[in-house]
Amino acid sequence: MGKNKQESHESLAATSASGKLSRKEFEKELAKLQVELVRLQTWVQASGARIVIVFEGRDTAGKDGVISRITARTNSRVYRRVALPAPSDREKTQIFIQRYIEHFPAAGEIILFDRSWYNRAGVDRVMGFCSHEEAERFLLLTPAVEREVVVNMGIILRKYFLDVSQDEQRRRFEARIEDPVKHWKLSPMDIESVRRWWDYTAAYRRMIEATDTPEAPWYVVPADDKRRARLNLIRHLLDSIPYKKVHTDLPKIPEPQARPKGAPERLGAGQLIPNRY
Repeated sequence: MGKNKQESHESLAATSASGKLSRKEFEKELAKLQVELVRLQTWVQASGARIVIVFEGRDTAGKDGVISRITARTNSRVYRRVALPAPSDREKTQIFIQRYIEHFPAAGEIILFDRSWYNRAGVDRVMGFCSHEEAERFLLLTPAVEREVVVNMGIILRKYFLDVSQDEQRRRFEARIEDPVKHWKLSPMDIESVRRWWDYTAAYRRMIEATDTPEAPWYVVPADDKRRARLNLIRHLLDSIPYKKVHTDLPKIPEPQARPKGAPERLGAGQLIPNRY
């Protein structure tokens, strides 16, 4: 471990012992990780690697937040976020995982699944969108599919489950109700997940036990502390992929054209918006 990385880990450990991670410390550590995410991006493009990252977890656990931090400083053509809507009538007749496979990466791409084929083992099972037999068959087949269609085809697969306590989930839902900018996150399905906490607990436990394999293990992320969860997940992701720093030839800024005679300083066309701030 390099000196800077060791000092960073020691600093975080000291902060952990003293309580919550401050926003300043969080942003400082996140900035370092985002540099590494860009280096991973460059390596993926240079090597033609393909990566699939699955984000599952309880409602309010912070999937959106960690994905947003991963993509904030990266190229959206390389890091592609996939959040599929409810299946169409046609898709309902397909093999369950089929519509997700259509979004698997080409060479030089990283796909971030904001929820995935594991919907079948979670919300579909608990809410009755599939039968018990269908859910169990999914769990039986999925390890083989992940092994043969993903891992053995050369795709790097990482599966993360973000977990929060029941009390913390309720607190976060209450915060959403009180905050107008978060009202869009309050779907009837999400609210039902609060009521059916133990049903979801049983379904997720069964899901992880059945599909945690040597080829495609589940990594559980304690997420009551959002800042630590985000940093820990990203750090684990980076540590788990053997990428290398790729040399990049950076361009030099060229000399600008000479300003034509009589040309205005600005566009001189269209209507300017009012300065309100």
